[in-house]
Amino acid sequence: MSGLLALLDDVAGIAKVAAASVDDVAAAAGKAGAKTAGVIIDDAAVTPKYLQGFAPARELPIIWRITRGSLFNKLILLLPVAMLLANFAPWAITPLLMLGGSYLCFEGAEKIFHVLFPHASHAIDEDMSIKDPGHLEEQKIKGAIKTDFILSAEIMTIALAAIEAPTVWMQAATLAVVAIGVTLAVYGSVALIVKMDDVGLFLAQNALTTPGRGLGRGLVKFMPVLMKILSVVGTAAMLWVGGSIIIHGLEVLGFGWLGHLIHDWAYAVGHAVPEGWTGAVEWAAKAAMDGVFGLAWGLVLIPLATKVIGPVLGMLKKKQSGHQ
Repeated sequence: MSGLLALLDDVAGIAKVAAASVDDVAAAAGKAGAKTAGVIIDDAAVTPKYLQGFAPARELPIIWRITRGSLFNKLILLLPVAMLLANFAPWAITPLLMLGGSYLCFEGAEKIFHVLFPHASHAIDEDMSIKDPGHLEEQKIKGAIKTDFILSAEIMTIALAAIEAPTVWMQAATLAVVAIGVTLAVYGSVALIVKMDDVGLFLAQNALTTPGRGLGRGLVKFMPVLMKILSVVGTAAMLWVGGSIIIHGLEVLGFGWLGHLIHDWAYAVGHAVPEGWTGAVEWAAKAAMDGVFGLAWGLVLIPLATKVIGPVLGMLKKKQSGHQ
């Protein structure tokens, strides 16, 4: 009997340790996930555009396929690479973060540049024309998964840099939890967003009460406004996150003057308002300055990406297709 009680006591001890480990993973995942908020907002804002032009019945299946692609990107492709980097080449994390941050700055700046100076790609328009709905669906899903790969790489790298775990297994478990949680949050939100107008239309046509039908009409009218708001918020988040990543990376590499300057200016702005608003105003000022820097850096990158990197990649792709 004493042996059985000792065994049960050991089992209880193991269960406590396991529970503590789960709590640690959840806490670390929550902290790391919060660091990726800007990229998550952008991811949720970008994805709905890939569903434009499809029948409502195809929207959720397409979202599900993109979700599976996103999980594959994060858990199968990026998680092992992230763990190898963290344990064998931690020096590479900051440059990779800065590379991803530069991409976010470029994307955000290109969106603003496109609004100010509209331009179109005839090749893209031709490829995206609705002549073959099946081909269009496959192309848009592939495009969404490619975009997700870049954003997922940024999310995983940001999360990895924020994780403080005592063991490699705890680190990997935390990163996996972040990957799954972020993916479900992003594409769950996207599913709600793209189906909300259908819900509104249903209520407008079938609700039993006048307020219910009015709510439905309101949802239908509000959804285009929400999509525009998401686009603006996503672009701002891109520039803010990208700019802050570049500035922090420069600090890590020993070039901290810009980060210190922004910190001092934000501190001065925050302490120029009543005490209760100091923290919020200081944070907003720093985020705004990070975003302005991100926009400036992105504008510098636009000619480099469009005149040099893009043509070179196009030539390499043509050569590869020719060899095949």
